[in-house]
Formats: sequence, C-alpha cells, structure tokens
Amino acid sequence: MVSAPTDSLLSKYVRIFFIVSGYWIVSILTVFVNKTLLSGTNLDAPMFIAFFQTVFTALVCFILIKLSYVFPTQFTFSPGNPFEVQTIKDVIPVSILFTAMIATNNLCLKYVSVAFYYVGRSLTTIFNVIFSYLILGDKTSSSCIFFCALIVFGFYLGVDQESLAGSLSVSGTIFGVMASLSLSLYSIFTKRVLIAVNQDIWLLTYYNNIYSSILFIPLMTVNSEFRTLFHYRDLFDAKFWIMMSIGAICGFTIGIFTSLQIKYTSALTHNISGTAKACAQTVIATYWYQEIKSFLWWTSNVIVLIGSAGYARIKQVEMEKKHKAGPVYQKV
Repeated sequence: MVSAPTDSLLSKYVRIFFIVSGYWIVSILTVFVNKTLLSGTNLDAPMFIAFFQTVFTALVCFILIKLSYVFPTQFTFSPGNPFEVQTIKDVIPVSILFTAMIATNNLCLKYVSVAFYYVGRSLTTIFNVIFSYLILGDKTSSSCIFFCALIVFGFYLGVDQESLAGSLSVSGTIFGVMASLSLSLYSIFTKRVLIAVNQDIWLLTYYNNIYSSILFIPLMTVNSEFRTLFHYRDLFDAKFWIMMSIGAICGFTIGIFTSLQIKYTSALTHNISGTAKACAQTVIATYWYQEIKSFLWWTSNVIVLIGSAGYARIKQVEMEKKHKAGPVYQKV
C-alpha cells in the first residue's frame, strides 16, 4: 500500500506562490527603500547606510545562534567564533569582496535611477564567464557566449539611450560595473570558502557581516562620513531611523526569501524569477518617478532580460547533461 504524500500538489503550489511573491515584494521594496536613503535624503553617507545594514544582519544572526542553544529544535543555526585566527584567514578575502560589492552597489544606486539600475548592474553574467575561465578554467559554450553578447549589446544600448536622454550618470554606471565585477568574484570565491564553514551559508553570512561592519569603519572615515553624520540635522529623527530599520530588515529578509526560492523551486527558477522581477521593477520605477523613456531605451532592457534568461536556461541544461553523464564529468 502506497502512503499518501505529506503535501498535496495544491499546498506545494500555494507555498511556492507565497515564496516567489514574497521575494518579489521584498526585493523591489529593498531597492526603492535604499534608493530613498541614498539619494532621497540629504544624508551623503552611503557607507554608513551599508554599515548599519551589515551590523543589523550580524546582530540578527548572533541572536539566532544564541536561540539555537536554548531552542535547538526550533532554531538550527550553527555556532561559530568569528574571531578565531583560522576563521579570519579563511573568510576575510571573501568578506573584502562582500564589502566591495555592497559599497559599489550602494554607490551605483545612489547615482543612477531605479529604472536604469538593472541595466547598470547587468554585466555580472559577463564577469562570471570571464572569471570562471581565468580562475576555475571553466570554458563557456557558444550558446552562452551568444547570450552574453546580447547582454553586452543591451548594456551598451541602455547606456547610449541614457546619455541621449541626458540622464546618464557616468560615475553611477562605473560603480554598477564595479558592483557586477565584485559580485562575480564573490560568487566564485564563496564556493571555496563554504568548505571552511561546513557548507553553512548562514554561518558565512554571520562572518561576512561582522567583518564587513569592521571594514566599513575605515571606508566611512575616508569618505568623511563621520563628519557628515555629526552635522546631519535629522540624525535623531524617528522617521529617518524607521526608514533605516526598514532597509536593514529588507536586506536581511531578501536573503531568506532567496534561499527559500532556490530550496523549493530551483536555481533556474530563481534566476528567471529575478529576471522577471527586474522587468517589473523597471516598469514600476518609470511609473513611480514619472519617467518617460524612448523605444530604444525599453529595447535595451528587453535585450538584457532575454540575454540573462537565455544564459540561465542554457547553463541549466548543461548542468543537467553533466549530472546525467555521471561522476566522470564532475569537478573535484
């Protein structure tokens, strides 16, 4: 006699619907909240905003780790000591990339519009291909290269249209490229560092946010942000700290929804969901900020979306073929 499945098909679909919807809402909200904090206020302190968010995430992880001692069945976070010498040696290179990724991402969002943000950050896939070959020796198929070429063309067209419209921020675009580069390197080196933390992504998140919080202090000093904070008239305003807290909560929550989306669907579904979310985010941004864009500007976004989705699909098919081919093709 075959036992009935614990979850009905309907309940699985409902769960996936709420997870994907939650990811979309939190992800889009995070971008808009951070944009408001970075350029919608008169506080010119992007490193401080990032510092607050990393401190918040590190504190939440610390609390969850402590709760796992008291309620081991409800909370299963692994204990860890971020100040062990070996842990610092293993994780700090990735944490430096993590810090660079957050810093350049914030600077990109500070100077470019939310509508252009996706295109400005679209070269991550290209850097993934380049660094995967240079660092890991992974070759890329001609199909993937074709979709990468589409992304590059879409990026170029988007920058060109922003320039023609008079809304191009050169510094914001450069920071977007640097953020894409940092994210690519972070993703590659994270795979290696996960071995040092027993493949525990949450423990790595805990370490990364502690180290990044420390690394942001000299960055704030170099950027003269302590002086800026001292003279900021709304520093003790409740509305400002409510907005800061919302941004920090969103930043932490998006990590949870990302993990849940990959867990209950697949990495491919997550990539497709993220691509579709970016499209919706762009449309919402143009409406919210009452921006009028040209046909070629919208074409650049569509090209980047098609290139990103096509690349994700081809990589998924290639991974499935390697998996079916057996362990002889698996990398050690």
